[in-house]
Amino acid sequence: MIKATRGPRDEQIERAAPPPWEREEWIDEGSVRDEAEAAAERAAGEAPTKTGRRKSMDLAPEVAEDLANAAPAARQARYQERLASAADALDRGRFADARRMVQPVLRDLPDLAFAHEISGLALYRMGQWRKAAAELEVARQLTNTVQHHAVLADCYRALRRYHDVDVLWSELRDASPEPALMAEGRIVAAGALADQGDMAGALKVMQKATELPKKPKEYHLRQWYVLADLLDRSGDVIKARRFFMLVAEADREFGDVRERLKTLGR
Repeated sequence: MIKATRGPRDEQIERAAPPPWEREEWIDEGSVRDEAEAAAERAAGEAPTKTGRRKSMDLAPEVAEDLANAAPAARQARYQERLASAADALDRGRFADARRMVQPVLRDLPDLAFAHEISGLALYRMGQWRKAAAELEVARQLTNTVQHHAVLADCYRALRRYHDVDVLWSELRDASPEPALMAEGRIVAAGALADQGDMAGALKVMQKATELPKKPKEYHLRQWYVLADLLDRSGDVIKARRFFMLVAEADREFGDVRERLKTLGR
């Protein structure tokens, strides 16, 4: 079982590099895994035991408060169990189960943001972009945060609603959230521009990723990989090789970075 906080963490686990942008490949495994981890944490306030299983099905404080305000006291325990089970299913990759488990809560408590969050993320992972976007838009309106902007923008990218991607990216920049979330939004925004053939615009969006911290975090590697891919596709092989090398120096098992370097002669 994994821990998470509200929104993506700076320290990630088991993340793969995004594949080169292709029309049929929409799911960004990295950003949505962060969202799933965050959902699981909010559904279980207790730390895991030595076996990896959580000792309690208690909701995290902010979710419990929302539930207390939305549900009759007599039924809160049932909804709590449903939400925790759905979040756990999402965390474990059982997306259809997560969607099914959360449906009764959505039916009875349509203003509970966390339920829409779980449903939207499960639908996203199942490739149901339009339905996922609808659920995440509700969660966005109820929470009034930018927490879901990166995943929501990726849904709109899949639907070729590029203006909506631009709007969400602008809101995310203005909010200036933690670096990991900014990085995910940047990757989606650059991908949307690349989809439209604007490679110069995509590279401009990724310009921030050229910074070289002393101790790179996983989201730095993801950005370098995407930047290298864009540079390669733009014909700048020398710079592409440089950023692929930065990724490989930090983690040679990161996605297919070794194969990409071989194709560039390194």
